[in-house]
Amino acid sequence: MPKMKAAIFVENGRIVLDEKPIPDVGPLDALVKITTTTICGTDVHILKGEYPVARGLTIGHEPVGVIAKLGSQVTGYREGQRVIAGAITPSGHSYACLCGCGSQDGPGTKHGFKAMGGWKFGNTIDGAQAEYVLVPDALANLAPVPDELSDEEVLMCPDIMSTGFSGAESGAVQIGDTVAVFALGPIGLCAVAGAKLKGATRIIGVDTVPERLAIAAQLGASHVVDFKQGDVVEQILALTDGRGVDVAIEALGTQNTFESALKVLRPGGTLSSLGVYSTDLRIPLGAFSAGLGDNKIVTTLCPGGKERMRRLIDVIASGRVDLKPLVTHRFKLDDIEAAYDLFAHQRDGVLKVAITP
Repeated sequence: MPKMKAAIFVENGRIVLDEKPIPDVGPLDALVKITTTTICGTDVHILKGEYPVARGLTIGHEPVGVIAKLGSQVTGYREGQRVIAGAITPSGHSYACLCGCGSQDGPGTKHGFKAMGGWKFGNTIDGAQAEYVLVPDALANLAPVPDELSDEEVLMCPDIMSTGFSGAESGAVQIGDTVAVFALGPIGLCAVAGAKLKGATRIIGVDTVPERLAIAAQLGASHVVDFKQGDVVEQILALTDGRGVDVAIEALGTQNTFESALKVLRPGGTLSSLGVYSTDLRIPLGAFSAGLGDNKIVTTLCPGGKERMRRLIDVIASGRVDLKPLVTHRFKLDDIEAAYDLFAHQRDGVLKVAITP
């Protein structure tokens, strides 16, 4: 049986490069030869044992590649075609999908919903940090990549761009809004870009890494707040004359950032949470106005599917957003363990790494 190289979860603290069989292709699937992929913060949660997955699973959920083989019922594509697939691969036919909630796809359940069910790559099926990935429900998930765009230009579309933009979308950012984005990692930086596209006129980025603060300004942040230079809540309230922000986007997943995001909301404002939390959250009574402040708290799992990918690719192709600066380091698949070590420890100013064969 032909083999391929793949980054495999072995145990907490160990993701290693090993060999496994190249997947067989079912009638609705597509086999994609990976040309570029990357490592996500969620992969680090898996590495640390903060999010459980099966031993032996191939990790990764951000594929850019070329169709190597198509299932017998997959039409409208051709072998050799450049494509991406979203980190979320909805079936397209469950009740969840048909009511616009594909990230919570549950085609095998009686009611059609499953929490995080759309997230399959590197979670419930083998993922993209390998030489090949099997894309399920290919007709719902493969998005062609225009020849004029490079792999790195579309590398953020499957997850980071889709997730970051969704923070602004779920928060219902409107023209003229003031938005605060807590944590300017790759998702937070994309949330800044998304808020600008949605029409926010004052965007406050919160972080402490100079390079991240600088990129946030390039992507649309009008103000940056360094949390090491004083109380974040006080700084943001001072910038807004005590009013607070219309939308606060939490892009890290900690009690501190969640609580701060809630505290800077104006009455009636929205906290849009994108973080992956590893412990229970507490809601402070004062910031919650005893439940009477007309605030909204909304969570979002990265939207996926081919139409979402098409739209994001169009944003890149139009020149409205340039996310190439987010790729700070490049590794070969053979060196992915070193890439994990760098990314997990956030050394050398790393934002995103590009992994190529």
